[in-house]
Amino acid sequence: MTSDHGADQEGPGFDAVLRSYRLRAKLTQEELAVRAAVGVRTVRDLERGRASRPQRTTIELLAAALGLTGADRLAFLAAARGQPSSSPMPTRFIRLPPAGDLIGRDGDVTELVTRLSQPMAEGPRGITLVGLAGVGKTSLALTVAHRVAEAHPGGVAGIVITDGSTAGEVLGGVAAVFGVGRPDDLAPRFAGRAALLLIDAVERSPESIAEVLGDLLTQHPTLRFLATGRHPVGLPTERVWPVAPLVAPPAGVGTTLADVAGYPAVALFLDRLAKVRGAPVEPEEVPSLAALVRRLGGLPIALELAAARGRVLTVEEILDRYGDRVLDLSGRPEDGGVLSVRDAVAASYRLLSSDEQAALHRVATFRNRWSLDLAEQIVDGRPAIDVVHLLDRFLELGMLSARGARAFRFRLLDVVGDYALEQAAIQGDLHAARARHAEVMAEMVRGIAPELKGARLAEAAARLDDVAGDLGAALNWAAKEDPHTALRIAACLPRWWRFRGRDVTGRQWIRRLLADPRTADADPATRAWAKVGLAQLALEHGSGAEEIGSAQAALADFRDLGDVSGQLTAHTQLAALWMTIRVFDRARVHGEAALELARSSGRIRDMAVAENNLTWHEIRRGDLAAARARLAEVDRLASRCGEHRLRAVAAANLAEVERLDGHLEEAARLGRHAISELEDVGDPGHRRRVLASIGQALAESGRDDEAAEVLEELHPGDSPLSPDGPAAIVEAAVALHRGEQKRAAEAFAAAADAYADAYDPRDVVEALIGQARSTPDSQERADVLRRLGEICRSGGIELLPREKEWLGLA
Repeated sequence: MTSDHGADQEGPGFDAVLRSYRLRAKLTQEELAVRAAVGVRTVRDLERGRASRPQRTTIELLAAALGLTGADRLAFLAAARGQPSSSPMPTRFIRLPPAGDLIGRDGDVTELVTRLSQPMAEGPRGITLVGLAGVGKTSLALTVAHRVAEAHPGGVAGIVITDGSTAGEVLGGVAAVFGVGRPDDLAPRFAGRAALLLIDAVERSPESIAEVLGDLLTQHPTLRFLATGRHPVGLPTERVWPVAPLVAPPAGVGTTLADVAGYPAVALFLDRLAKVRGAPVEPEEVPSLAALVRRLGGLPIALELAAARGRVLTVEEILDRYGDRVLDLSGRPEDGGVLSVRDAVAASYRLLSSDEQAALHRVATFRNRWSLDLAEQIVDGRPAIDVVHLLDRFLELGMLSARGARAFRFRLLDVVGDYALEQAAIQGDLHAARARHAEVMAEMVRGIAPELKGARLAEAAARLDDVAGDLGAALNWAAKEDPHTALRIAACLPRWWRFRGRDVTGRQWIRRLLADPRTADADPATRAWAKVGLAQLALEHGSGAEEIGSAQAALADFRDLGDVSGQLTAHTQLAALWMTIRVFDRARVHGEAALELARSSGRIRDMAVAENNLTWHEIRRGDLAAARARLAEVDRLASRCGEHRLRAVAAANLAEVERLDGHLEEAARLGRHAISELEDVGDPGHRRRVLASIGQALAESGRDDEAAEVLEELHPGDSPLSPDGPAAIVEAAVALHRGEQKRAAEAFAAAADAYADAYDPRDVVEALIGQARSTPDSQERADVLRRLGEICRSGGIELLPREKEWLGLA
């Protein structure tokens, strides 16, 4: 950083000029003497100002050894001849390389310029930009230093630290770049004016930098510093400024260039790509572009190295080749600087102690963002270090990002995680790290599983959503290496899988793990919960009959273990499973067993669930009074345990009972109340069913215009006869009231067919009753009645008095 830039710069003496160019070339006095074929004493005397008239031959040899050409060579020779400067004392002194093109750092630049432009008494004495190699610290520092020149009339200058620099060498370099021969001359140089020193790569000689800066800040109260490094200097007056990678587009972002071009990481990549290929990014390349930039983690060095491949490869080809091996991205040796992403990360990794490296291996197994609590669990006292201090250390080195204020806010940069796992494998630590990760995930889901029901279901599911990637990674690893732990994880997840629509995937996992002979001796309770989980998941995609045996085996296991919660769950699942194959009496037996067990164990919520499930059996038998009594009990019990969802479901079921009993106005009122409650708790499946009840009640009471409005909400498409049961049944009811017999018959038939695949035959019965009422052809009506009779007999369904009256059977 010793090249002169800017107007009206003060000319230093030859001693300072020689030292400046030597430090820029990263040479010691001895190395320069050998290169120039002069004595080392000659170089020392020249830098100390003891040789007032150096020989021209010596100067030519030194210029050649320093590699000086053009303006630099002429300036060097002029300084050696002692030519005075004709310009007056400058109002501004800048000795810095050009700032270059900085992309995506506008916020950092603005804030840093504001802080460093404050009066000396108000602003910081020094700021250190910290972060990974290649994150762009130097470019940011140069940009800021040029922007704050007006606020530092005493001068702005910079030095680059070389490995092992002594305090004396650093101090001499500072004097040189400020254009004075000795450090003692800095005070008159500043003349009480604010000055800024830029120091690049402080980690190369941290002790010397700390010593020199400490002395300079004490001796020169108008001096500030702006430093860059992979860790702070460590001075009390220092302010640390982490430089994070550039923001990349999140997953799920749009697929057009306009959708992604505004993200700083994309902007940098596109800028560098444009410099190596003439054609713009094609529309079909945009998804690969977003994925690539995201995989590169927004790290500028990775973005630039990847973009350089655009001379030969398309964006999609760059992603295919380097998406899984970002660390291998490297530059050409002749480019100088950091040659690969791996080198950049390794430089920061080496700054960690062995204990910190071991802890990094552990946290690198996390795939998603993670919490402080999870970090403490995965480190698990090995090594015995404070995890808060550890995370602060990772943040200090730019290895970690911390976003927002939520618990799950920490994440290693992807390239750091990749490198840490690579090192863990080399050091034989990877298996232990993966095993601990799986254990932590198993413990986490074990604690959350009991909350995956009732009022806390959505909240508990959201907590699992936060670690979904880690759950998948833990399952995949443990299924191969530690199937007992994998089964523990899977046995806790059925309600979450079902809630998130992943029932098929979850069922496949549990079946695979239960079939693994290595889990035959697993904890019996774990195996029992896994078996009942199969039943829960199978019900979601119409395969419940296949898992009756699993649920029965689970019930037997839970009885042997004396596990009341397990028995209640198994009874509830068996009640639903038997209904799927129309064995309703056995379904009722399990429903009543669940109610009795809940009562005997004083489990209020389970009592409410069992009462609600048994309501359907009362309706099936035509006992609407008993159904009302059960629903009243559900409401009372759910109120006691704060189960708002159960109360909403009970209200929806009561609306159905009132409609069946002919209390149409009350049914519509209760239905609308239930709708608002269901919206609050988030239950779209029940909401659709309640809408159907409201629509039927409105149509039957002659309010067919209002019923038609409900139909608009229910119709999933534009077809006049939708295969969807709720929409078809309301359409049929509206048509029947309007006297459109043919249309009503067709819609009722469509509803009967749609409901036929469901396990509730009462819906089919209602549709067939409506079809029989609206079918004028006697033969067709007879066929419908015959089908109706068969369903009632097989399902043990009693027609209600008003239904018999409609059919002329009263």
